[in-house]
Amino acid sequence: MMQRLFPALIALAIALAVLSSSLFVVKERDMALVFALGEVKESVTAPGLYFKLPPPFQNVVFLDKRLQTIESKEPERIQTAEKKNLLIDSYVKWRIEDPRLFYVTFGASDRGAIERLQAQIRDALNAAVNVRTVKEVVSDQRDAIMREVLNSVQKRAEALGVRVVDVRLRRIDFAPEISESVFRRMEAERKQEANRLRATGAAESERIRAEADRQREELIADAYAEAEAIRGTGEAEAADIYAKAYSKDPEFYRFYRSLEAYRNAFGSSNDTLVISPESEFFRFWKSDAAQPAN
Repeated sequence: MMQRLFPALIALAIALAVLSSSLFVVKERDMALVFALGEVKESVTAPGLYFKLPPPFQNVVFLDKRLQTIESKEPERIQTAEKKNLLIDSYVKWRIEDPRLFYVTFGASDRGAIERLQAQIRDALNAAVNVRTVKEVVSDQRDAIMREVLNSVQKRAEALGVRVVDVRLRRIDFAPEISESVFRRMEAERKQEANRLRATGAAESERIRAEADRQREELIADAYAEAEAIRGTGEAEAADIYAKAYSKDPEFYRFYRSLEAYRNAFGSSNDTLVISPESEFFRFWKSDAAQPAN
């Protein structure tokens, strides 16, 4: 009995081994290349369970299809249009787009792809920065530089089976030999701008102050002229009233004016007057002058 089962078990084991070597699983993060006698027979990018011929007829090589990042180990020294060196730190996002072409170019390792992309990024950065000034690279045209580098690297990477998704400039620094001169120039420019703003502000302040003084003088002059006109009109009306009152009863008018003079002269108990009783000032105090006129 055992002698009959033994060959069957061996055959089953061989069948299982052949079957297991004919199956392969592609994970979601991977893509696979199926080789037949050293040549690429098929590329598989969708995850799942697949069949192939057992080795040595066919074998499988797996590649990573996830988005990958290349970060520069140290900043690139790149010269601007002003012949000044900048230290630019960048990174690139990329993934394998064509597994067959990628394998033909670099094999199963991505080290060669990383080195090639770094060289392409370096060339594209040089081309974009060499034609721009320091100010344009640092602030004005930073986004435009990243777009130019991305477009350039994307076109060159297509032939490698790679798709470059994004390129970013993380940091841009001045080289040590030019940092001091650049800072001094920036400081001088800021001081010049500050002095210009101060001069403009001072001139505007003087203009506003002069305008305010002119308006004040005009308002005072207009108010004084109006006050004088009102005062003149009032005095004229008062004189007219006095004249009419005087013409109706001159004696009473003289008497009333004398009473006002007495009130003003003796308004305080401490007032002292040295005047002769016979003076015209006291004429209405006399009995005959106090009699009303007939």
